[in-house]
Amino acid sequence: MARDQLGATIGYLAPDSHINRFYWAPDGRLSTGRFVDVPVTLRNARTATPAPALDTHGFELLHRPSLVADPREAASPTSAYAEEIVRIVQERTGADLVLPMGAELRSSAGPDGRIQRPAARAHVDFDTPTAHRIAQNRYRRARPDGPPLRRFLILSVWRPLSDPPQDWPLALCDFESTRDDPEIRNVKIDVPALPSDEELSAPIPGEETLGASALFHASPAHRWWWYPDMHREEVILIKFHDSDHRRAWRALHCAFENRTSADAHVRESIEFRAVAYFTRK
Repeated sequence: MARDQLGATIGYLAPDSHINRFYWAPDGRLSTGRFVDVPVTLRNARTATPAPALDTHGFELLHRPSLVADPREAASPTSAYAEEIVRIVQERTGADLVLPMGAELRSSAGPDGRIQRPAARAHVDFDTPTAHRIAQNRYRRARPDGPPLRRFLILSVWRPLSDPPQDWPLALCDFESTRDDPEIRNVKIDVPALPSDEELSAPIPGEETLGASALFHASPAHRWWWYPDMHREEVILIKFHDSDHRRAWRALHCAFENRTSADAHVRESIEFRAVAYFTRK
């Protein structure tokens, strides 16, 4: 039986980390940020009353089995799995249009080609300017003559692929406990090869216009949750950005090491991103 609380550590951006970049290259990825491990208490989201919901907490658990035999081969936005993601998001949000963006495959066994390690730092995948730029650009391409947007929502549909318990589960932070926390830009920089140590902090022209994720400093106000023993028939919807700020409009999340289960399995997961649009008809 899963416990109601669990002690863990969350990776937060260090206060003295001033150059925050995430280099992406064919031969790997490299972060320049400095991070600190902060002890936190995780609450069992399965036993919460009321249950965490997308518009109050910024995340929500759904039972949604997949008919795709191996989602590891389904990361493309044109795959059958992408069609499942569109249906899940459309049914849950009531959006007029849902555009799939593609997926990230992760494994705690280590990076291997397209597969990355779990992201062990408190983050949101897009900061606010990046989220607006992505949503607007994709909508204009998909519907150049479409009606004006009333609202957009960028989110991830996160599914475990390995059996429970996993060695690096996912922790999620209640939006209400982070409402006023500032975003610290972590700029994504695509390069043909990872830079040398000397090049990591060199000035980059136009860096302020590049896409970025959002990192955060630790706060004792943060309330963290986890779903014990997730299985592949379950998904978590996680808000990256909701343009309607009257609702929970983002959810910090982070992988954490599960030190309580000696028989924990290697975590394998797929997180599929999508944009949901609500138009003025």
